[in-house]
Amino acid sequence: MDSRNVFCNCFAARQAARALTRDYERHLAPSGLTSSQFSILIVVEERPGVGMRELADELVMDRTSLVRALKPLQRDGLVAVGAAGSGGPRQNALRLTPAGLAKLAQAIPLWNDAQNEFVERFGGAGPAAEARAALHRMSQLA
Repeated sequence: MDSRNVFCNCFAARQAARALTRDYERHLAPSGLTSSQFSILIVVEERPGVGMRELADELVMDRTSLVRALKPLQRDGLVAVGAAGSGGPRQNALRLTPAGLAKLAQAIPLWNDAQNEFVERFGGAGPAAEARAALHRMSQLA
């Protein structure tokens, strides 16, 4: 490995993100969801009627990537997109369908397994919480 990469924060963060994503997607595979799709379902479930812009901001995704991740969720009838009540005609509101709620219920135990693996790898709940807090702080830098 190039010695410059050892000291590069961006390189280290990308390596960690890829490895972590791979682990979560391995756990989520039986549900048929990617980690991005799971995150979308969680946020939409927590905030029914959330708009595309707010969802993209919360997930730290650009809108193009969000639309690409949403398409299979819409196609499979997991997420419904409709007009928002007060956002104007161009504002879309996202909601989980009954099938989306069922898919999320199927995926949550798989996600819990991934969470538990993360905690074990970081030496327990305390170190894992510290790592998670550091990752959240990093996402706020953008």
